[in-house]
Amino acid sequence: MSRSRSPLLTLLICALVAAALVAFVVVGLAGSSGHEGRPAPAFPHEQLSGETVTLAALRGHPVLVTFWASWCGPCALEAPALERFARTLNGRAALVGVNWSDPSLANARAFVKRYRWTFPTMRDPEGTVGAEYGLTGLPTTFVIDSAGTLRATLRGPQTQRTLERALEAVDS
Repeated sequence: MSRSRSPLLTLLICALVAAALVAFVVVGLAGSSGHEGRPAPAFPHEQLSGETVTLAALRGHPVLVTFWASWCGPCALEAPALERFARTLNGRAALVGVNWSDPSLANARAFVKRYRWTFPTMRDPEGTVGAEYGLTGLPTTFVIDSAGTLRATLRGPQTQRTLERALEAVDS
């Protein structure tokens, strides 16, 4: 009997370690990018979908800027939560998508259509705006306060709840 418990115990420990690692990598990487506390860079000028928007026009409201790409699997996992979150904002904040270094404009447009995004989405084909934000991977959401200052970096796919918490932290 102890032989059957030993492999089972080992399997259980491995599963717990794997779950903790996944939680840390996927959910728990909200943290500093080294850019917090400085003015947020301007959005890209190229519009992909939705209305044209600038960071200056959004001053006075918190903004969440999410960088994504059509080829990014975790971005696809996050996409429905982003739209659900955007629909709850009702003018108290803004969500802006930035398609980052996507080689296919058609695939980027198809991604937005597939997930029925209604929030404005800009395009950063060369990745220059992402570099200014300190982007290190996808998806990444940057949280900007109402004064236009970067306050937090959320790495990995977010849920509607984690986005709401991030907004509450800068909106209070």
